[in-house]
Amino acid sequence: MESLLVFNSLNILYEVFSLLLVALGLGIIFGLLRVMNMAHGEFISLGAFTAVSCQMAGLSYWVAFPATLVVCGSIGFLLERFLIRQLYNRPFDTLVATWGLSILLRKSLELGFGKGYQSLELPLSGSVSIWGTGYPAYRLLLMGFIVILVGGLTLWYNRSSAAMRVKAMIGNPELAESVGLNTQRLACLTFICGVCCAGLAGTLLAPLYSVYPAMGLDYLLRSFFILVIGGVGNLWGLFTGAAIIGGLQSGLAVLVNQTAGYFAVLIVAIIFLWRNPDGIFHRA
Repeated sequence: MESLLVFNSLNILYEVFSLLLVALGLGIIFGLLRVMNMAHGEFISLGAFTAVSCQMAGLSYWVAFPATLVVCGSIGFLLERFLIRQLYNRPFDTLVATWGLSILLRKSLELGFGKGYQSLELPLSGSVSIWGTGYPAYRLLLMGFIVILVGGLTLWYNRSSAAMRVKAMIGNPELAESVGLNTQRLACLTFICGVCCAGLAGTLLAPLYSVYPAMGLDYLLRSFFILVIGGVGNLWGLFTGAAIIGGLQSGLAVLVNQTAGYFAVLIVAIIFLWRNPDGIFHRA
């Protein structure tokens, strides 16, 4: 009984951290640039299929990480430069434009890889004993990486001079430009950072799930629910939203079934949209 409790607790913790990783890229772009990137899920798919491509080419799984940064960073740069930049402060237009892009990317993946499911070998097999309970080593490694990534981003955002320039651009773009800040370049780098985070999430999660072209839709919905509940522009909001959704979904999946978990998350998100659309933590 104790062993089962430890295993389920670790599963809930893993679910929370993986959701935080999935929503991070969307939180950066929407929270800082006020752009709802509807192609967020497809960038996660791109990261996963980059890992699949590396495996098909006989390369190490770890090669997929720099490859994902190149692929997602290049597409993100072109997208921001030739599409998003023309649509800032036009939220509905950016939503429609990125939704069209998501369809284009999804169909491109179907054309290149087919509609079937792909699978990856675990880069780290075996399990680690925690309080006498064996738990997959790769999941533990993934949770540790997410803690380091989020902690590093928090330190960067709170203490670096580059983050100060980003905050100035967000707070008052006209004033920032008047004192010599290149706001267009800052916005482009912020957008690239967001899509690269999404791609890395796909690469990291690919060995644990089936990889297929439409997988991004589910990740987009979960990321949106996390932002609705937690609020935007705040890492605490992302973590809180991921904790509520991950804990609720995993807990009900254990106690009832997976469908009950999904249904409960949907109900909670609707309640927040109705009663508190700004979320629990919201940057003024």
